[in-house]
Amino acid sequence: MEGGDIDLAATVSSQYVSSLFMCAPYAKKPVTLRLIGGKPISQLYIDMTANMMAAFGIQVKKSMTEDFTYHIPQGVYQNPSIYEIESDASSATYPLAIAAMTGSTCTVPNIGSASLQGDARFAVAVLKPMGCNVHQTTSSTTVTGPPKGSLRPIDEVDMEPMTDAFLTASVLAAVAQKPGGTPTTRIVGIANQRVKECNRIKAMKDELAKFGVTCRELPDGIEVDGISYRELHQPLGGVQCYDDHRVAMSFGVLATIAPQGTLIRERECVGKTWPGWWDTLRQPFGVQLEGVALELKDSAEAELKRKAQRSIFVIGMRGAGKTTTGGWMASVLGWPFIDLDTALEEKAGCSIPEIIQRVGWEGFRLRELALLQTAMQMNASGYVIACGGGVVESPKARQSLIDFHQTGGVVILVQRNIEDVMMFLQIDKSRPAYVDDMRSVWLRRKTWYLDCSSHQFYSAHSGPSAPITRPLGLDHFLGTITGNRRPLDVLTRKDRSYFVSLTVPDVAAALPILDEVAVGSDAIELRVDLLQDPENEDGPPSVDFVVSQVALLRSSTLLPIIFTARTCSQGGKLPDEAQEEVLALYRLALRMAVEFLDLEIHLSESILQTVTQAKGNTKIIASHHDPKGALSWRNGSWIQFYNKALIYGDAVKLVGIAKSQEDNASLVQFKSWAQSAHDTPIIAINMGIEGQLSRIQNSFLTPVSHPALPSKAAAGQLSAAEIRTGLSLHGVIKPKKFYLFGRPIAQSMSPTLHNGLFKATGLPHVYYAKETDDSSNIQDVIHSSEFGGASITIPLKLPIMPLLDDVDEAAQTIGAVNTIVVDLLQTKYDGRPFLVGYNTDWQGMQLILTNAGAHPQPNQSALVVGGGGTARAAIYTLYAMNYSPIYLLGRSREKLQAVTDFFPRDYNIAFLASQEGVRAVESLPTVAIGTIPADQPIDVTMKTALEELLKGDGEKVLLEMAYKPAVTPLMQMAEAEGWKTVQGLEVLAGQGMKQFELWTGIVPLLKHARALVFGEKNA
Repeated sequence: MEGGDIDLAATVSSQYVSSLFMCAPYAKKPVTLRLIGGKPISQLYIDMTANMMAAFGIQVKKSMTEDFTYHIPQGVYQNPSIYEIESDASSATYPLAIAAMTGSTCTVPNIGSASLQGDARFAVAVLKPMGCNVHQTTSSTTVTGPPKGSLRPIDEVDMEPMTDAFLTASVLAAVAQKPGGTPTTRIVGIANQRVKECNRIKAMKDELAKFGVTCRELPDGIEVDGISYRELHQPLGGVQCYDDHRVAMSFGVLATIAPQGTLIRERECVGKTWPGWWDTLRQPFGVQLEGVALELKDSAEAELKRKAQRSIFVIGMRGAGKTTTGGWMASVLGWPFIDLDTALEEKAGCSIPEIIQRVGWEGFRLRELALLQTAMQMNASGYVIACGGGVVESPKARQSLIDFHQTGGVVILVQRNIEDVMMFLQIDKSRPAYVDDMRSVWLRRKTWYLDCSSHQFYSAHSGPSAPITRPLGLDHFLGTITGNRRPLDVLTRKDRSYFVSLTVPDVAAALPILDEVAVGSDAIELRVDLLQDPENEDGPPSVDFVVSQVALLRSSTLLPIIFTARTCSQGGKLPDEAQEEVLALYRLALRMAVEFLDLEIHLSESILQTVTQAKGNTKIIASHHDPKGALSWRNGSWIQFYNKALIYGDAVKLVGIAKSQEDNASLVQFKSWAQSAHDTPIIAINMGIEGQLSRIQNSFLTPVSHPALPSKAAAGQLSAAEIRTGLSLHGVIKPKKFYLFGRPIAQSMSPTLHNGLFKATGLPHVYYAKETDDSSNIQDVIHSSEFGGASITIPLKLPIMPLLDDVDEAAQTIGAVNTIVVDLLQTKYDGRPFLVGYNTDWQGMQLILTNAGAHPQPNQSALVVGGGGTARAAIYTLYAMNYSPIYLLGRSREKLQAVTDFFPRDYNIAFLASQEGVRAVESLPTVAIGTIPADQPIDVTMKTALEELLKGDGEKVLLEMAYKPAVTPLMQMAEAEGWKTVQGLEVLAGQGMKQFELWTGIVPLLKHARALVFGEKNA
């Protein structure tokens, strides 16, 4: 250790201060330690360390001229003749709390008023005001609790000197009572507890809620509303301890008074400080404990949930992809997968061609039928089962499949372009050749397939170059079928939502602009009536053509699809008399499990009833349009259509004509009446130029257009950006201030990026750069009502955490926050913004790697070069992408070991600190992330290791996080071995995109963000 002047932020933890204090006497130079960033946390523990060192002959001197500054001389520790080690005062709070809660007496020796530990004050500062009798000598503490159920709340207690003990105080407050008053205990001074083993403040709030106790998070604390211990609920699913010993022991205390048994999960985590805690509860305190096999309990619950859902049978032509798609479906749902062809071969002990050779086609069909019927009986729930292509040739098999889906089961027809199927079958020799022409077989079976299935999934990307990864839309397809995906619930929780109307004759032609036109929208409307079927140019598009169109759209966007087949009288192109064709299209939409179906209520009652009865989990938007302006919002003529729409719709859409601005005002009054009378969400707008104000005023699923589309779906339609501009001018969207905090930031492209995105999406916000390395300088800014969010860079990614109300799991795991988001769904007691910390660095890395072609296959390894803070985000990224193992290469064995130990074992990290370790690598990495500085040559030892690790064939991707120079030495080495390289500025655009999405709910285009970062024209 060099020594000299050291600056250290100590607002989060005092443990680093104590560590440096104790090491400093052996430094090469005397140490002056300045604690920067504001008042240090846990000052008593800093003082305790200094006093302990004095007992061993080293005098730490506190500066008389500088705040929070200490001088530690060089020296050698001298053992005193006797040094008495106190008990752990933090752990002592638990038995004392049991006495307080149960009305018993407990004495803890070796912790008294002379103790240097802050938590030694717990009995006097917390238990005594709550009604306990406390007797404390210089070396012991005795607590006698009041009668059971008689603890009193404390109006406010500052626990900054004993922050770890707040968890104990919280469970006591949970059962504190105040006759004739509100039993609320307010605990403050504990902001650092958000960045301990877990976010302890949130953990206590969430877990106490399971007992029926209401808590509220404060900027630096928590409020707990006590209830009678007799009213404590049994926590459903048990107490989650977040692998935090203090959470586990605190709820162990509460369990001693709970009227019902309490399940404490992760019991082993107490080993960090008190391995015998549970034995202590059992023996001195007489608490009854029982072990629970959680693995069996959890797996049994999952099994019951799986069995509650009927199995999914998959049918379709051989070569359509039933086995592959069925396997994907099973993976998505977490269900077992059964291939009946494979099962048949295993049962017979030979291949299907051999079975047919032995027993003939008729005998084979009988065996196939028997296996199908057995599967329907034995595996009726919670399985994905792929059938043979010819199963529908048997009338009895067809009837079995029909009966299954008509009684609530799911049978999915997997389709693929017939030309691609024929090409595949010419190659595949694992099954017997068709007797008839393959196209004839398809035509014969087509109706059977449709009759036997409840849904159909069409692979939009087929052929030899078809992707081997799961199709983009499959998860959404299954989510709608099973009801696990609920986009309507998501949309109704948003202040404003939009859908873009896709007015194109062919989805394929729109793919190049699809992402662009969808920016800022929450759903995409497919105007089926505007599609032009090349096989029927003068009539409605055929069902077969629309199948491919829906499939192509679903495979190209993650947004929910609104399926609209608009008739002429409603402002569309489909003939009003073509009701059978419209019904066929509606049925197709339901079979393909689109998220939303626009159902025109002017259609016959027969069609309305048929569609609503068969809708499954597709949500109906019951609509009526008045393109001729025959109805008025003022005279009640819309009410009959509204009432009818309520009968059939999960949402209602009413569209009129505005002849003057008074029509918009009348619409607002009509909508206000409707929303006060019914909870069904409503879209109500006026068409025409005069009606544009109504589009700005509509809040739920406003239809929008985009300049890149060939036409607008209706007169007066605006883009989402234009509507936001209008809302800003009307003061509905209030301008917010966004910031970049850190140092140095003068050259940052973040202001250019985010101000450009705000402008492009019609938002009035402004992004500023505020240079500082002291988190205390930004407290007033982030708590301002004008604050909208912030980007955080070095050196504040860790010091910012205590100032936040919550930190997401990824940021906690990585150990750094780079984004502050104002959570508008949570309200704080004092009206200040509820601030949540995120880390989008890893998301930016994942996005850029994926776009560069990094698609991991099983057992593919990855490499991280470097062991600093960015390496942690890189490791998290690669783990999220399912790479394993993850190799870590660097110069310092100690740093590499520290980073490896920081992550759970299942990350499968192997650090390479020697040539022997490099040579022992079993599988060379296919993706790598460089996190070392690029302004100096690569260390010779590391370079030698890289020369070995970068070898190998196949597609390989290196992401270089260093920005300068544009081509780094690491990139040069990788390119020489055939790697594709991507520079770090790409990640700035990617992570900035994710930040913008968190702040606004809008997903911008990566190419737009990239153009802003790289200074390209037309950004």
